[in-house]
Amino acid sequence: MNDDLYKKLHGFYVEDLKLGQEAFLSKTITEADIVNFSGVTGDTNPVHLSDEFAKKTIFKKKVAHGFLTASFISTLIATKLPGPGSIYLGQSLKFLAPVFVGDTLTVKVKIKNIDLETKKVLLLTECFKLDKKILTGEAEILVDSKK
Repeated sequence: MNDDLYKKLHGFYVEDLKLGQEAFLSKTITEADIVNFSGVTGDTNPVHLSDEFAKKTIFKKKVAHGFLTASFISTLIATKLPGPGSIYLGQSLKFLAPVFVGDTLTVKVKIKNIDLETKKVLLLTECFKLDKKILTGEAEILVDSKK
């Protein structure tokens, strides 16, 4: 790949980021999303795939995989903030509420800390259904420098 194309496709550089900077993503969860995620990961827990099984759980209906929800944080980081070229180093997660087929999620990342020396950025990572927070955590990201 030539340098011009690389620069065109690249996301933010660490020098371009600002504390409090945010990005958002919206996604409605479908039955196909859950089935496909199950197939890719091998997580065939019937709480995700069987109406009959799920009726007997605390959720009373099929629930999306927690990591399906969390994967949209990765999508947001990789495509918007910091964007292409950034490298995921770590992620903490706390699941606060279930996600069901038809739920529309809003995923949010917000810059909490920028270390120019190490080129590491700490992000607050959150997912919401309407105004209810359903997932929270932090991500540590390595971001390219212009230097």
